[in-house]
Formats: sequence, structure tokens, C-alpha cells
Amino acid sequence: MKRIMLLECMQEISSFNPVQSGYDAFAIQRGAEMLRQRGLNSGMGGALSVFDAAEGVELVPVYSARAGSAGLLSAAGWKRLSGEILEAVTAAMSGIDGIYVSLHGAMGADGELDPEGWILREVRRLAGPELPIVISLDLHGILTERMLQQIDGLAIYHTYPHVDFGDTGERAAKLLLCLLANKTRTTIARVVIPALVRGDELITKSGCYGDMLRECQRIQRDGTAMSAGIMIGNPFTDVPELCSQAIVMTDDDAATASAEAIRLAEMFWPERFRMQGKFISLERAIAQAKTMRGPVLFTDAADATSSGASGDSNLILKALGEAGYQGKVLAQIVDPVAAAAAHKAGVGAEITVTLGGQFDPVRFPPMQVTAQVKLLSDGKARLETMRAELHAGPTAVLTYGATTVVVMTCSVSLFDRAMYYSVGINPTEHDLIVVKSPHTEYHMFDQWVEKNFNIDIPGATSANLPTLGHTICARPMYPLDEGVTFTPVVTIYARQ
Repeated sequence: MKRIMLLECMQEISSFNPVQSGYDAFAIQRGAEMLRQRGLNSGMGGALSVFDAAEGVELVPVYSARAGSAGLLSAAGWKRLSGEILEAVTAAMSGIDGIYVSLHGAMGADGELDPEGWILREVRRLAGPELPIVISLDLHGILTERMLQQIDGLAIYHTYPHVDFGDTGERAAKLLLCLLANKTRTTIARVVIPALVRGDELITKSGCYGDMLRECQRIQRDGTAMSAGIMIGNPFTDVPELCSQAIVMTDDDAATASAEAIRLAEMFWPERFRMQGKFISLERAIAQAKTMRGPVLFTDAADATSSGASGDSNLILKALGEAGYQGKVLAQIVDPVAAAAAHKAGVGAEITVTLGGQFDPVRFPPMQVTAQVKLLSDGKARLETMRAELHAGPTAVLTYGATTVVVMTCSVSLFDRAMYYSVGINPTEHDLIVVKSPHTEYHMFDQWVEKNFNIDIPGATSANLPTLGHTICARPMYPLDEGVTFTPVVTIYARQ
């Protein structure tokens, strides 16, 4: 009987969000509570499906911490979280044969800019050198040298917008079972690429990045590699090892791993120009929208809560009002003060409140409106793709003029229609819809809108990367700097 430890810690942060996150942002599952993820389209859910079907496996679920994207984790939050993880792993380590760790990879804490590396180092210290450790990662993760020094295998997302959460967990679980069965000595090759990328070419169904990831999938399927991926990091997580990188894992074949990692990196580098955001100014987008039948989509990627932004940008709403846009507008905003005022006043009441700028008032000065409270809710919903729960806290639907705003207390991922549907709103019934996400799945909006405008406005997750103000990541870095050059250099990680 092989005893497999299960551990999870997932959060993506934006260093440019002025508000730190805390321990309370995490949904914690301890021990057997983690098994509730069975059937979910998540890394842990996918791994559980494989382990459950395997013979001779005993699961030892230890600790799961999952948080939505947010600002840098506070020092106090990290101290408590890391302490609980270490305590749980220490208590359960006796008799363990292998370890699966589900990570995001773009986490950051005040005083510890590589939390995932810290976790893996401590797990390895407790596990000793013999036990295989396999991880799963978001392709937006930042895979650090410290992380690579601790692990025996990894699986990386291959889709964006992400739909292969469960599939990635399945691949990670199968890798771990393979290592346990065959005592395989793995080799991981890494090529760091000094480029940060965003934009439509990252959509894996249609963009050039998807073509590269299909090469990763091919060399996995034909047996050339045990695992492969091109990680593009999260440009908003300003940490020392932020970069793009090609990763190839083989069965003790350093030559093949090196050659394939170099080949993938050399495919990626010339395409860095294409893999940048393509924008339109807010003023021009509004002018065009006024003349269109619609509906149209205004993408506010700069305030994408799923990437770590605060969600309180009111810049689009303010500009639409100033420009006299007459169509039916639908938008979302995180504003706990306005939500509380609406709940206090009740449905049907008219209230005068400010919208936006509760967390980032420098970028988004609060905007006063007089609105009617149309509906109140508890802010609970489920993501369309993952089916994971959303807890936006007390939520209100406010209307003023032809504008409808869903006002939430807490930041949640807004990369689908879940929070609109949860309050009975059908986006297709509006002329202009604001989405706080760089991309959504095609059928959600792009399939039926006349035009998707990618608006160039300030925010903690702006795809206009040179405007963000990186100060920590390695330089030079494209597109933050001019004249960046690249010669692929391979680093091999092979644990003895």
C-alpha cells in the first residue's frame, strides 16, 4: 500500500494592488475535508480521480489553502498560513511514500517572495531525499530555482483561458504513480526567457502560444518527454524570478530534455512581439460604441480581480456618463461601503453613494451616484468552468439611468458570467457589458457581441506592462526594456 500525501496552497497576487491580502482570504480544508474536491475541475479534483482509481493507494490529505487573486499576502497572513502548513505536514509525514502538491505558482508574501519555494523546501526537509514530490502549476506561475531543487516531477496547465485544471491534476497524479512504481530518476531542463507577455495571442485555441503548447503536448504524448510546458509567469507578480520559461522533464535523459527545452524557447522568443496586449483608448471605444448596434464588450483587464486587481475601478462607468452614452450598461464593481448602504436601505430605496475607489482611490477617485436598489443577495455563486464556489459577500444591484451595476463586498474572480447570473441578470439584454478579466471563454461573450474592446486604462493588472512600474524582477526584460537579447541557456535539475 502506497501512502500519498496531498497538500495544496494556491493564490495569485498582483504586486501593484495597494491592498494586501490576509489569512482570511483563504478557504482552508484540513485532512479529509480536502476530499470534498472530488469531482471538481481543479488540480486536486483531477488528482483525486486518478488516485481513487488506482489500486494499492492510501490517501493522506493534509492541508488545502485556496484564495482568490489579490494583493501581496501580509506578513501576518503568511506567518499563520505557513505555520499551519508546516504543522500539518510534520504531523502526517510518518510512513508517507509520495507527495502531491497543488500550487498556483504566482504567490507572493510580505517578507517571502517565493512562498511556494519555501513550502517545497520545508516539505523536502521533512520528507527526506528519497520520497518523490510532484507538483502541478498554473502556466502563469513563477517556477523558481528553489522549487525545482525540491521536486521530482511537475505538470503545467496547457490552456488559456484555463479549462484544464482537472486534467493537469490528473497528469501530476499519473506522474507520481509512475515514479512510485518504477523508481524513475527524472531530469528537468529549464530555459529562462527574458520576456513578459499578454494579449490575444495567448488564447490557446487561436493564438500562437497555443501552437507552442501543442508542441509540449505532442512530446508528452509521443514519449519524448514525461512532462513539458512553457510558463509565462504572471507579469503582475513582481518577484526576482519573474520570467517566461521552457520546462521539459524526461526519464533521466538530460540530452533530450535540454534539446527540447531549447527548441521550445527558440520557438517562443521570436513571437514575443505578437504576444503583447492590443488596446484602444477609452474615449475612442466609447465613440465607436455610440455608433454601433451592439451589444459590445468593454474588457477592463487592468482591474481583473482574477489576476490580483482590487476590482474597484470606476473609470469606464465614469467615462460613459461623461460622454453621454445612452445604451443599457451592465458592470460590476467591488465596493463594500456601497453594498452595505444598499443592504441597509433595502430593495426599492433610492440611495446616494460613491462607487469605486474604496481600495485604490489614487487610480480610481470615488464617483458619486444616486441609484435605486433593485436587488440584494448574499453574493454566493459558482464559477461556470470550475464550479468552484464564489463568496462575494453582501451584494447589491444598483441602477441609475440606463446603467446597472452589480456591487460586491469582496473581490472574486470575474472571468465568466457567474456573478451576473447569480443576481438574475442576463448580459445579452444589455448594449454594453463591462468584464473585469483579460479573457473569457469564447461562448461567454465574444460569440455574441459585435465587438470586444480591450480598453487601455490604469489598473493593478494592466496589460500595458511598461506602465506598471516593476522594481524587483530581473532586468533587462522585454517589453519593460529596450534592446533585450536572448541566448538560450539550459539548467538541469536532477535529484540524486
